Amino acid sequence: MYLHLGQETMIKTQDIIGIFDIENTSVSKFTREFLSSSTKHQQIQNVSYEMPKSFIICRNNAKTIVYISQISAQTLLKRAQATYIKQIKK
Repeated sequence: MYLHLGQETMIKTQDIIGIFDIENTSVSKFTREFLSSSTKHQQIQNVSYEMPKSFIICRNNAKTIVYISQISAQTLLKRAQATYIKQIKK
Protein backbone atom coordinates (compact mmCIF):
# COMPACT_ATOMS: atom_id res chain seq x y z
CA MET A 1 0.00 0.00 0.00
CA TYR A 2 1.00 3.63 -0.43
CA LEU A 3 1.06 6.75 1.71
CA HIS A 4 0.47 10.21 0.24
CA LEU A 5 3.03 12.71 1.61
CA GLY A 6 1.86 15.84 -0.19
CA GLN A 7 2.00 17.34 -3.66
CA GLU A 8 2.29 14.35 -5.99
CA THR A 9 4.47 12.16 -3.79
CA MET A 10 3.44 8.66 -2.71
CA ILE A 11 5.65 6.12 -0.97
CA LYS A 12 5.25 2.45 -0.15
CA THR A 13 4.24 1.99 3.48
CA GLN A 14 6.59 -0.99 3.76
CA ASP A 15 9.56 1.34 3.06
CA ILE A 16 8.81 3.66 6.01
CA ILE A 17 11.27 3.56 8.90
CA GLY A 18 9.76 6.46 10.82
CA ILE A 19 7.52 9.50 10.73
CA PHE A 20 8.70 12.44 12.84
CA ASP A 21 7.38 15.84 13.88
CA ILE A 22 10.01 18.26 12.59
CA GLU A 23 9.40 20.92 15.25
CA ASN A 24 9.69 18.59 18.25
CA THR A 25 12.56 16.46 17.01
CA SER A 26 14.75 19.16 15.48
CA VAL A 27 15.62 20.52 18.94
CA SER A 28 17.86 17.48 19.37
CA LYS A 29 21.46 17.85 18.29
CA PHE A 30 21.42 14.32 16.86
CA THR A 31 18.38 14.99 14.69
CA ARG A 32 19.89 18.22 13.35
CA GLU A 33 23.12 16.34 12.55
CA PHE A 34 21.15 13.55 10.85
CA LEU A 35 19.20 16.01 8.69
CA SER A 36 22.37 17.95 7.87
CA SER A 37 24.19 14.74 6.89
CA SER A 38 21.21 13.63 4.80
CA THR A 39 21.28 16.96 2.98
CA LYS A 40 25.01 16.66 2.29
CA HIS A 41 24.51 13.15 0.89
CA GLN A 42 21.56 14.34 -1.24
CA GLN A 43 19.10 12.07 0.55
CA ILE A 44 16.53 14.80 1.26
CA GLN A 45 13.46 15.21 -0.91
CA ASN A 46 11.23 18.18 -0.15
CA VAL A 47 7.65 17.44 -1.22
CA SER A 48 6.25 20.88 -0.38
CA TYR A 49 6.98 24.55 -0.73
CA GLU A 50 5.03 25.29 2.45
CA MET A 51 6.30 25.31 6.04
CA PRO A 52 7.56 21.78 6.83
CA LYS A 53 5.78 19.94 9.63
CA SER A 54 7.25 16.45 9.40
CA PHE A 55 9.97 14.31 7.96
CA ILE A 56 9.68 10.71 6.92
CA ILE A 57 12.63 8.35 6.76
CA CYS A 58 12.33 5.60 4.15
CA ARG A 59 14.58 2.78 3.09
CA ASN A 60 14.24 1.31 -0.37
CA ASN A 61 16.74 -1.45 -1.12
CA ALA A 62 20.01 -0.01 0.23
CA LYS A 63 19.05 3.64 -0.27
CA THR A 64 17.76 5.93 2.49
CA ILE A 65 15.55 8.89 1.55
CA VAL A 66 14.27 11.57 3.92
CA TYR A 67 11.07 13.26 2.77
CA ILE A 68 10.15 16.69 4.15
CA SER A 69 6.38 17.24 4.18
CA GLN A 70 3.93 20.00 5.06
CA ILE A 71 1.54 17.38 6.45
CA SER A 72 1.73 16.83 10.20
CA ALA A 73 3.28 13.64 11.57
CA GLN A 74 -0.03 12.79 13.31
CA THR A 75 -1.98 13.00 10.06
CA LEU A 76 0.57 10.88 8.21
CA LEU A 77 0.54 8.30 10.99
CA LYS A 78 -3.26 8.11 10.89
CA ARG A 79 -3.16 7.66 7.10
CA ALA A 80 -0.54 4.92 7.41
CA GLN A 81 -2.55 3.12 10.10
CA ALA A 82 -5.75 3.36 8.05
CA THR A 83 -3.93 1.93 5.05
CA TYR A 84 -2.54 -0.90 7.20
CA ILE A 85 -5.98 -1.72 8.61
CA LYS A 86 -7.50 -1.82 5.12
CA GLN A 87 -4.74 -4.16 4.01
CA ILE A 88 -5.37 -6.55 6.93
CA LYS A 89 -9.13 -6.67 6.30
CA LYS A 90 -8.64 -7.84 2.71
